[in-house]
Amino acid sequence: MVGPDDAITPQAIARCEQVIRPYIRRTPVITIDGSEFGAPAGPLTLKLELLQHSGVFKDRGAFSNLLTREIPAAGIVAASGGNHGAAVAYAARRLGKLAKIFVPSISSPAKIARIREYGADLTVGGDGYAEALAASERFAEQTGAMQVRAFDQYETIIGQGTLALELEAQAPDIDTLLVSVGGGGLVAGIAAWYAGRIKVIGVEPSASPTLTRALEAGRPVDADVGGLAADSLAPRRVGERVFPIAQKYVHRTVLVTDDAIAEAQWALWRALRIVAEPGGACAFSAISSGAYRPAAGERVAVVISGGNTTAVNFDLKR
Repeated sequence: MVGPDDAITPQAIARCEQVIRPYIRRTPVITIDGSEFGAPAGPLTLKLELLQHSGVFKDRGAFSNLLTREIPAAGIVAASGGNHGAAVAYAARRLGKLAKIFVPSISSPAKIARIREYGADLTVGGDGYAEALAASERFAEQTGAMQVRAFDQYETIIGQGTLALELEAQAPDIDTLLVSVGGGGLVAGIAAWYAGRIKVIGVEPSASPTLTRALEAGRPVDADVGGLAADSLAPRRVGERVFPIAQKYVHRTVLVTDDAIAEAQWALWRALRIVAEPGGACAFSAISSGAYRPAAGERVAVVISGGNTTAVNFDLKR
């Protein structure tokens, strides 16, 4: 599936979906009224991707890599804030492959536990994703293991794009889709599928505005790293392969605060009994905080992208 950036097409995504379909869940959607969360009244569709096997959308990209590339005897290696590592570890176990995962010290206990549960060889170290990536690259050089990149790889982007294929069949009439952004593999895959037919809005923590800064600069640049969702949405910069797709097809980005993300986690639990991790609730926080205000009659969908957390910081006094 490798090729030039324009190979990341709806046709390529559809072919990938046929390959990975036996290994991934067709996650459900739920349609609620936006007024429940302070948005204008009207249908609001949530794509519950936190119900994937590893608790996150990244199963799609992991299986895309493992099923379409030749895996050496040394197995595979991945760097991750946590979620990609869990997905790769799950896919490797399902397919009987060796997996080595590197995560930084900021990775959440829930994600570390999931990786270990799936039987991967795990190393925790360094302050952020960049350090984990460097360690994984050294490991690949030393052992010959195949690298499975978290976002900036053709197979990964195409795999994540299968979420959009699935969502279009479930909710064919949406006008706008809000997607959390870290390195950008998910938003790029989704944007490549829709190819301008709907508005795709990237939602980022204001503490880690990777795509926002890239769009301002006209190229990927280093951005601030940190915040509540740092273990899933805080690489230093958006992917080089991600950027041209996002520049062409992502309508715009919206920034949200850590407080807005925490409030969105609470709102999802209170109203729907959905436990989303901070990165998983980031896109929804644009709606619940008012950072994105749908127009009258606008049919909006939101990806709830991950649920790998041991707890949500609920304030029981509310």
